[in-house]
Amino acid sequence: MANTSSAKKATRKIARRTAVNKSRRTQMRGSVRTVEEAIANGDREAALKAMARAEPELMRAAQRNIIHRNAASRKVSRLTHSIAKLAQ
Repeated sequence: MANTSSAKKATRKIARRTAVNKSRRTQMRGSVRTVEEAIANGDREAALKAMARAEPELMRAAQRNIIHRNAASRKVSRLTHSIAKLAQ
Protein backbone atom coordinates (compact mmCIF):
# COMPACT_ATOMS: atom_id res chain seq x y z
CA MET A 1 0.00 0.00 0.00
CA ALA A 2 1.24 3.49 -0.84
CA ASN A 3 2.47 5.45 2.17
CA THR A 4 3.48 8.88 0.91
CA SER A 5 1.14 11.35 -0.73
CA SER A 6 3.22 11.26 -3.91
CA ALA A 7 2.96 7.46 -4.04
CA LYS A 8 -0.81 7.71 -3.59
CA LYS A 9 -1.02 10.22 -6.42
CA ALA A 10 1.14 7.97 -8.61
CA THR A 11 -1.25 5.09 -7.91
CA ARG A 12 -4.20 7.22 -9.02
CA LYS A 13 -2.37 8.29 -12.18
CA ILE A 14 -1.47 4.70 -13.02
CA ALA A 15 -5.11 3.64 -12.61
CA ARG A 16 -6.30 6.40 -14.98
CA ARG A 17 -3.61 5.60 -17.54
CA THR A 18 -4.38 1.88 -17.37
CA ALA A 19 -8.03 2.55 -18.14
CA VAL A 20 -7.12 4.72 -21.14
CA ASN A 21 -4.59 2.20 -22.46
CA LYS A 22 -7.04 -0.67 -22.02
CA SER A 23 -9.60 1.20 -24.11
CA ARG A 24 -7.07 1.96 -26.83
CA ARG A 25 -5.82 -1.64 -26.87
CA THR A 26 -9.39 -2.94 -27.21
CA GLN A 27 -10.11 -0.54 -30.07
CA MET A 28 -6.89 -1.56 -31.83
CA ARG A 29 -7.62 -5.28 -31.45
CA GLY A 30 -11.13 -4.78 -32.79
CA SER A 31 -9.88 -3.03 -35.92
CA VAL A 32 -7.32 -5.80 -36.49
CA ARG A 33 -10.03 -8.42 -35.98
CA THR A 34 -12.17 -6.90 -38.75
CA VAL A 35 -9.23 -7.19 -41.16
CA GLU A 36 -8.60 -10.80 -40.16
CA GLU A 37 -12.29 -11.69 -40.58
CA ALA A 38 -12.39 -10.12 -44.05
CA ILE A 39 -9.27 -12.10 -45.00
CA ALA A 40 -10.81 -15.30 -43.64
CA ASN A 41 -13.94 -14.67 -45.73
CA GLY A 42 -11.80 -14.01 -48.81
CA ASP A 43 -13.25 -10.51 -49.25
CA ARG A 44 -10.31 -8.46 -50.53
CA GLU A 45 -12.18 -5.15 -50.84
CA ALA A 46 -13.48 -5.31 -47.28
CA ALA A 47 -10.02 -6.31 -46.08
CA LEU A 48 -8.45 -3.30 -47.80
CA LYS A 49 -11.00 -0.92 -46.28
CA ALA A 50 -10.55 -2.44 -42.83
CA MET A 51 -6.77 -2.31 -43.22
CA ALA A 52 -6.97 1.42 -43.99
CA ARG A 53 -8.51 1.85 -40.53
CA ALA A 54 -6.41 -0.74 -38.70
CA GLU A 55 -2.94 0.42 -39.76
CA PRO A 56 -3.18 3.90 -38.18
CA GLU A 57 -4.66 2.31 -35.05
CA LEU A 58 -1.69 -0.03 -34.76
CA MET A 59 0.87 2.69 -35.35
CA ARG A 60 -0.85 5.03 -32.90
CA ALA A 61 -0.82 2.28 -30.29
CA ALA A 62 2.89 1.78 -30.93
CA GLN A 63 3.58 5.51 -30.56
CA ARG A 64 1.78 5.53 -27.23
CA ASN A 65 3.69 2.47 -25.99
CA ILE A 66 0.61 0.29 -25.77
CA ILE A 67 2.35 -2.27 -27.96
CA HIS A 68 5.95 -2.42 -29.11
CA ARG A 69 6.64 -0.60 -32.37
CA ASN A 70 8.20 -3.68 -33.95
CA ALA A 71 5.15 -5.73 -33.01
CA ALA A 72 2.91 -3.15 -34.69
CA SER A 73 5.06 -3.11 -37.82
CA ARG A 74 5.14 -6.91 -37.90
CA LYS A 75 1.35 -7.08 -37.58
CA VAL A 76 0.85 -4.55 -40.39
CA SER A 77 3.30 -6.42 -42.59
CA ARG A 78 1.65 -9.80 -42.03
CA LEU A 79 -1.85 -8.45 -42.61
CA THR A 80 -0.74 -6.68 -45.79
CA HIS A 81 0.91 -9.88 -47.02
CA SER A 82 -2.29 -11.84 -46.32
CA ILE A 83 -4.35 -9.30 -48.26
CA ALA A 84 -1.91 -9.47 -51.16
CA LYS A 85 -2.29 -13.26 -51.24
CA LEU A 86 -6.05 -12.81 -51.74
CA ALA A 87 -5.41 -11.09 -55.07
CA GLN A 88 -3.83 -14.23 -56.52
